[in-house]
Amino acid sequence: MVGTMALLHAFTRTSRGREKRTGATSPVPVVLPADDEVLLDVPDDALGGALVGAAAGDHAPAADLLAATRDRAAWEHRDRYVRRLASFARSRPEWLDTWRARVPHDPDALLLDAQRAVDRAWDSPARTELLREVSPLITAAARADHRDPVPWRLALDHARGARAGHTYFEELWEAAVRRAPHHHGCHVAALRYLASSWHGSHRECFDFADLAAQDAPEGSLTQALPLRAAYGYLTDGCGPAVGRERLEAAADRALVLSARLPAGRPWPAEVRNLLTYVLIRLERWQDALEQLRLTGPYATSFPWDRDGEDPLGRFLEVRQEVLGALAPGAATAGTQGPSPASGRPGGGLRGRPGPGGH
Repeated sequence: MVGTMALLHAFTRTSRGREKRTGATSPVPVVLPADDEVLLDVPDDALGGALVGAAAGDHAPAADLLAATRDRAAWEHRDRYVRRLASFARSRPEWLDTWRARVPHDPDALLLDAQRAVDRAWDSPARTELLREVSPLITAAARADHRDPVPWRLALDHARGARAGHTYFEELWEAAVRRAPHHHGCHVAALRYLASSWHGSHRECFDFADLAAQDAPEGSLTQALPLRAAYGYLTDGCGPAVGRERLEAAADRALVLSARLPAGRPWPAEVRNLLTYVLIRLERWQDALEQLRLTGPYATSFPWDRDGEDPLGRFLEVRQEVLGALAPGAATAGTQGPSPASGRPGGGLRGRPGPGGH
């Protein structure tokens, strides 16, 4: 378990080792899905059914889905489902409002309502004040099921947005890791808090991420936390330089994780999209191509939405950039040839764009 002291006070600890770099492999023919086959933010089958039910005004599929994640302690899936369902409920609220009215103490409905409230407050110019008002919703969700780490991930996000002090954040963090020591969502929330509290302290963020990954099981998504730290550094314009070897090690660790995840499935897509982004910044084109192959037709808004309002279009451009950077004939995307698109995400390591969040 990564303790509180490791989170806030052990930034000077030396990394305990590195994954052996995989390196680029020899180019092999790869066929990527055609552009018109690529989809953005596709839900898996279980979530898709819940969203269809919600669109019809029926909360039962979402209730069954989230109850099953609690029964199985499938916290990573639960976290992802809660985010997507709460986002849907912002524009189509009737099904969730009905659910809350019929079963006011249901832990799943409480959690969705709290996530929706935080999301609404986050987008407001009065974010700090509004976030303080939704604290009771988060508390109710946390009390509804004491095993569930997802309300504590939400509390960590809330604390960052409300500009909570370090002591309070540590208390939340301790509560979160008691429930799920390696929960990816809680670790990402903590990394974001560190990045926002000590803007530009990327080495410290890497220290936290490396320690968390080293403590996590081999197949845990928290193995990709250093990749998040690398992304934060590569998309930020301040702070001292981080050695390239540390960025390479973060990418290598994420490559090992990606190899353990199922190929061509929606739920690992965000990790692989982020890994592709970082690999391109490192100009590791063959490794990036392999991640595009494993990703298949599943683009995700993050991280491509930082480059504009058309993340799907940016993802398609990036695929062509990777193909164009490799030797002719190394790959094809559907019927398209390997013509490079203009510009890369930040242009390798030759220049870092302006400030951006983790």
